[in-house]
Amino acid sequence: MPHARDYQDPRVVPGGGAAEMTLAHKLIEGSKSQEPMIAGAYRAAGTALEVIPRTLLENCGADIIRVLTQLRAKHAGGCNSTWGVDGEKGVLADMAELGVWEPLVVKQQTIKTAVESASMLLRIDEIVSGTHKKQPKGRPMASQPDPEATH
Repeated sequence: MPHARDYQDPRVVPGGGAAEMTLAHKLIEGSKSQEPMIAGAYRAAGTALEVIPRTLLENCGADIIRVLTQLRAKHAGGCNSTWGVDGEKGVLADMAELGVWEPLVVKQQTIKTAVESASMLLRIDEIVSGTHKKQPKGRPMASQPDPEATH
């Protein structure tokens, strides 16, 4: 039997997309109290987190829009944070009642990795588009005239 010290962090969160929907709801609600420039990022992050329950519903062959709307409504109430998608039936269910739990550390690392990947892609895009703007189109750098040269 494993000893308690063998576990780094024994905390768990509800599965079935419940944790993601709770975070999505909080981010989208939080966007309403932010500056307009920042609010879009909050909404985008919240919408991105809804991909997890949406994918579970797609894999079940469920009515995605109907069930996802029901799940949003459950989480909007605030006291239904353990409600998610029953991956076998494609319906809403209380993950606590079903006993579907996920390790908190795995969930945290997954979200951190997703944010870091998105940030890296944005930085790469900025570098590529920034370099492209500095160089005149169709002219290689070597053939550009030297503005310091006198004739």
